[in-house]
Amino acid sequence: MALTREQKEAQVKELTEKMSGASSVILAHYIGLSVAEISELRNQLKESEAEMKVAKKTLMKLATEQAGLPDISTETLEGPVSLIFSFGDPLSGAQIAFKYSKDHKQVELIGGVYDGKLLSKEEAVELAKMPNRDELLTIFARMIRSPLVSFASMCGSPLTGFARALSELAEKKSSEVEVKAEPAEVVPARTPQSDGEDKKEEAAPEADAAIEQKDEKPEEPKAEAAPEPDTSPEQAEEKTEEPEPEPKPES
Repeated sequence: MALTREQKEAQVKELTEKMSGASSVILAHYIGLSVAEISELRNQLKESEAEMKVAKKTLMKLATEQAGLPDISTETLEGPVSLIFSFGDPLSGAQIAFKYSKDHKQVELIGGVYDGKLLSKEEAVELAKMPNRDELLTIFARMIRSPLVSFASMCGSPLTGFARALSELAEKKSSEVEVKAEPAEVVPARTPQSDGEDKKEEAAPEADAAIEQKDEKPEEPKAEAAPEPDTSPEQAEEKTEEPEPEPKPES
Protein backbone atom coordinates (compact mmCIF):
# COMPACT_ATOMS: atom_id res chain seq x y z
CA MET A 1 0.00 0.00 0.00
CA ALA A 2 1.43 3.32 -1.12
CA LEU A 3 2.07 6.02 1.47
CA THR A 4 0.46 9.39 1.18
CA ARG A 5 2.51 12.54 1.02
CA GLU A 6 1.61 13.42 4.57
CA GLN A 7 2.66 9.97 5.78
CA LYS A 8 5.97 10.22 3.95
CA GLU A 9 6.66 13.66 5.42
CA ALA A 10 5.82 12.41 8.91
CA GLN A 11 8.08 9.43 8.48
CA VAL A 12 10.99 11.55 7.19
CA LYS A 13 10.54 13.91 10.13
CA GLU A 14 10.61 11.03 12.59
CA LEU A 15 13.71 9.53 10.99
CA THR A 16 15.43 12.91 10.96
CA GLU A 17 14.80 13.44 14.68
CA LYS A 18 16.05 9.96 15.53
CA MET A 19 19.16 10.36 13.39
CA SER A 20 19.93 13.72 14.97
CA GLY A 21 19.57 12.32 18.51
CA ALA A 22 21.34 9.00 17.91
CA SER A 23 25.01 8.44 18.73
CA SER A 24 25.26 5.93 15.86
CA VAL A 25 23.12 4.50 13.08
CA ILE A 26 23.52 0.98 11.70
CA LEU A 27 22.02 -0.32 8.49
CA ALA A 28 20.99 -4.00 8.53
CA HIS A 29 19.07 -6.57 6.48
CA TYR A 30 16.24 -8.36 8.23
CA ILE A 31 14.30 -10.14 5.47
CA GLY A 32 13.33 -13.65 6.50
CA LEU A 33 12.64 -12.95 10.14
CA SER A 34 9.22 -13.76 11.51
CA VAL A 35 7.09 -11.16 13.24
CA ALA A 36 7.93 -12.78 16.60
CA GLU A 37 11.65 -12.69 15.87
CA ILE A 38 11.49 -9.04 14.83
CA SER A 39 9.64 -8.24 18.07
CA GLU A 40 12.28 -10.15 20.08
CA LEU A 41 15.10 -8.19 18.41
CA ARG A 42 13.33 -4.89 19.02
CA ASN A 43 12.83 -5.72 22.71
CA GLN A 44 16.51 -6.51 23.14
CA LEU A 45 17.45 -3.23 21.47
CA LYS A 46 15.03 -1.29 23.66
CA GLU A 47 16.65 -2.68 26.82
CA SER A 48 19.96 -1.16 25.70
CA GLU A 49 18.55 2.25 24.68
CA ALA A 50 18.46 1.36 21.01
CA GLU A 51 15.64 1.18 18.47
CA MET A 52 14.94 -0.49 15.10
CA LYS A 53 13.00 1.24 12.35
CA VAL A 54 12.05 0.04 8.87
CA ALA A 55 11.67 2.62 6.09
CA LYS A 56 12.09 3.07 2.38
CA LYS A 57 15.60 3.88 1.21
CA THR A 58 14.48 7.09 -0.47
CA LEU A 59 13.04 8.36 2.80
CA MET A 60 16.23 7.36 4.60
CA LYS A 61 18.27 9.45 2.17
CA LEU A 62 16.07 12.49 2.72
CA ALA A 63 16.31 12.07 6.48
CA THR A 64 20.11 11.87 6.44
CA GLU A 65 20.27 15.05 4.37
CA GLN A 66 18.00 16.92 6.75
CA ALA A 67 19.91 15.60 9.78
CA GLY A 68 23.22 16.79 8.31
CA LEU A 69 24.70 13.29 8.08
CA PRO A 70 26.78 11.95 5.20
CA ASP A 71 24.74 10.89 2.18
CA ILE A 72 23.79 7.22 2.21
CA SER A 73 24.08 5.73 -1.28
CA THR A 74 20.85 3.85 -1.71
CA GLU A 75 22.07 2.35 -4.98
CA THR A 76 24.49 0.05 -3.19
CA LEU A 77 21.82 -1.12 -0.73
CA GLU A 78 19.96 -4.20 -1.93
CA GLY A 79 16.55 -5.17 -0.66
CA PRO A 80 14.64 -3.80 2.32
CA VAL A 81 16.89 -2.14 4.92
CA SER A 82 16.30 -1.40 8.61
CA LEU A 83 17.84 1.39 10.64
CA ILE A 84 19.15 0.65 14.14
CA PHE A 85 19.55 3.79 16.28
CA SER A 86 21.73 3.80 19.41
CA PHE A 87 20.83 6.62 21.84
CA GLY A 88 23.14 5.68 24.68
CA ASP A 89 26.25 3.66 24.04
CA PRO A 90 27.05 4.07 20.32
CA LEU A 91 28.05 0.40 20.15
CA SER A 92 24.95 -1.08 21.80
CA GLY A 93 22.72 -1.30 18.67
CA ALA A 94 25.45 -2.74 16.47
CA GLN A 95 26.53 -5.26 19.13
CA ILE A 96 23.01 -6.54 19.82
CA ALA A 97 22.21 -6.90 16.12
CA PHE A 98 25.53 -8.64 15.47
CA LYS A 99 24.99 -11.02 18.40
CA TYR A 100 21.45 -11.75 17.23
CA SER A 101 22.72 -12.49 13.72
CA LYS A 102 24.80 -15.45 15.04
CA ASP A 103 21.59 -17.42 15.65
CA HIS A 104 19.57 -15.72 12.90
CA LYS A 105 21.42 -15.59 9.63
CA GLN A 106 18.74 -13.33 8.14
CA VAL A 107 20.17 -10.41 10.10
CA GLU A 108 23.23 -8.87 8.46
CA LEU A 109 25.05 -5.60 9.09
CA ILE A 110 25.67 -3.73 5.80
CA GLY A 111 26.92 -0.27 6.87
CA GLY A 112 26.12 2.72 9.02
CA VAL A 113 27.00 6.20 10.24
CA TYR A 114 29.21 6.84 13.25
CA ASP A 115 30.91 10.01 14.48
CA GLY A 116 29.80 11.82 11.32
CA LYS A 117 31.36 9.26 8.97
CA LEU A 118 29.92 6.58 6.72
CA LEU A 119 30.76 3.00 7.65
CA SER A 120 31.22 0.20 5.19
CA LYS A 121 29.96 -3.30 5.87
CA GLU A 122 33.35 -4.38 7.25
CA GLU A 123 33.63 -1.28 9.43
CA ALA A 124 30.12 -1.82 10.82
CA VAL A 125 31.06 -5.39 11.80
CA GLU A 126 34.30 -4.21 13.43
CA LEU A 127 32.34 -1.60 15.37
CA ALA A 128 29.99 -4.33 16.62
CA LYS A 129 32.95 -6.43 17.79
CA MET A 130 34.43 -3.62 19.85
CA PRO A 131 33.99 -3.67 23.64
CA ASN A 132 31.08 -1.59 24.82
CA ARG A 133 31.33 1.30 27.25
CA ASP A 134 31.11 -0.84 30.39
CA GLU A 135 33.70 -3.28 29.07
CA LEU A 136 36.01 -0.43 28.09
CA LEU A 137 35.69 1.10 31.56
CA THR A 138 36.53 -2.28 33.11
CA ILE A 139 39.58 -2.68 30.87
CA PHE A 140 40.65 0.90 31.52
CA ALA A 141 40.26 0.45 35.29
CA ARG A 142 42.30 -2.76 35.11
CA MET A 143 45.02 -0.99 33.12
CA ILE A 144 45.18 1.81 35.69
CA ARG A 145 45.04 -0.55 38.66
CA SER A 146 47.86 -2.79 37.44
CA PRO A 147 50.60 -0.09 37.52
CA LEU A 148 49.24 1.24 40.80
CA VAL A 149 49.38 -2.23 42.36
CA SER A 150 52.91 -2.71 41.06
CA PHE A 151 53.91 0.73 42.32
CA ALA A 152 52.36 0.05 45.72
CA SER A 153 54.17 -3.27 45.89
CA MET A 154 57.47 -1.60 45.00
CA CYS A 155 56.91 1.08 47.61
CA GLY A 156 55.73 -1.40 50.18
CA SER A 157 58.77 -3.67 49.95
CA PRO A 158 61.38 -1.12 51.10
CA LEU A 159 59.00 0.29 53.69
CA THR A 160 58.37 -3.17 55.08
CA GLY A 161 62.10 -3.86 55.29
CA PHE A 162 62.73 -0.49 56.88
CA ALA A 163 59.99 -1.06 59.46
CA ARG A 164 61.40 -4.49 60.27
CA ALA A 165 64.89 -3.03 60.72
CA LEU A 166 63.54 -0.33 63.06
CA SER A 167 61.72 -2.95 65.10
CA GLU A 168 64.85 -5.08 65.47
CA LEU A 169 66.91 -2.01 66.42
CA ALA A 170 64.34 -1.02 69.05
CA GLU A 171 64.39 -4.52 70.54
CA LYS A 172 68.20 -4.48 70.66
CA LYS A 173 68.27 -1.09 72.40
CA SER A 174 65.65 -2.26 74.88
CA SER A 175 67.69 -5.35 75.80
CA GLU A 176 70.85 -3.22 76.26
CA VAL A 177 69.00 -0.85 78.57
CA GLU A 178 67.72 -3.75 80.67
CA VAL A 179 71.25 -5.15 81.05
CA LYS A 180 72.61 -1.76 82.13
CA ALA A 181 69.77 -1.25 84.58
CA GLU A 182 70.62 -4.40 86.60
CA PRO A 183 72.34 -3.32 89.97
CA ALA A 184 75.93 -4.45 90.32
CA GLU A 185 76.92 -6.44 93.41
CA VAL A 186 78.47 -4.06 95.97
CA VAL A 187 81.68 -5.40 97.54
CA PRO A 188 82.35 -3.76 100.94
CA ALA A 189 85.72 -2.11 101.37
CA ARG A 190 88.27 -3.99 103.41
CA THR A 191 89.44 -2.30 106.63
CA PRO A 192 91.82 -3.52 109.38
CA GLN A 193 88.89 -3.75 111.75
CA SER A 194 86.88 -5.83 109.32
CA ASP A 195 89.92 -8.05 108.72
CA GLY A 196 90.23 -8.65 112.47
CA GLU A 197 86.54 -9.41 112.71
CA ASP A 198 86.85 -11.82 109.79
CA LYS A 199 89.77 -13.57 111.54
CA LYS A 200 87.75 -13.78 114.75
CA GLU A 201 84.83 -15.19 112.81
CA GLU A 202 87.15 -17.70 111.16
CA ALA A 203 88.80 -18.63 114.53
CA ALA A 204 85.47 -18.91 116.31
CA PRO A 205 84.41 -22.07 114.48
CA GLU A 206 87.84 -23.63 115.14
CA ALA A 207 87.61 -22.89 118.88
CA ASP A 208 84.09 -24.23 119.02
CA ALA A 209 85.29 -27.37 117.24
CA ALA A 210 88.17 -27.78 119.70
CA ILE A 211 85.77 -27.37 122.68
CA GLU A 212 83.47 -29.92 121.16
CA GLN A 213 86.38 -32.35 120.70
CA LYS A 214 87.49 -31.72 124.34
CA ASP A 215 84.00 -32.33 125.61
CA GLU A 216 83.80 -35.47 123.60
CA LYS A 217 87.23 -36.79 124.92
CA PRO A 218 86.59 -39.73 127.27
CA GLU A 219 87.62 -39.27 130.90
CA GLU A 220 90.77 -41.18 131.90
CA PRO A 221 90.39 -43.48 134.86
CA LYS A 222 91.92 -42.04 138.08
CA ALA A 223 94.85 -43.99 139.49
CA GLU A 224 94.13 -45.61 142.83
CA ALA A 225 96.13 -44.20 145.73
CA ALA A 226 98.78 -46.54 147.01
CA PRO A 227 97.97 -47.81 150.48
CA GLU A 228 99.95 -46.11 153.18
CA PRO A 229 102.40 -48.44 154.96
CA ASP A 230 101.43 -49.38 158.43
CA THR A 231 103.46 -47.65 161.04
CA SER A 232 103.94 -49.02 164.50
CA PRO A 233 103.71 -46.90 167.64
CA GLU A 234 107.40 -47.10 168.19
CA GLN A 235 108.19 -45.83 164.73
CA ALA A 236 105.73 -43.10 165.22
CA GLU A 237 107.36 -42.03 168.43
CA GLU A 238 110.74 -42.08 166.80
CA LYS A 239 109.44 -39.79 164.10
CA THR A 240 107.89 -37.49 166.57
CA GLU A 241 110.84 -37.30 168.93
CA GLU A 242 113.35 -35.04 167.35
CA PRO A 243 116.69 -34.28 169.02
CA GLU A 244 116.82 -31.01 170.86
CA PRO A 245 119.40 -28.62 169.60
CA GLU A 246 122.51 -28.15 171.65
CA PRO A 247 122.92 -24.84 173.42
CA LYS A 248 125.50 -22.52 171.98
CA PRO A 249 128.43 -21.61 174.36
CA GLU A 250 128.38 -18.12 175.75
CA SER A 251 131.17 -15.92 174.78
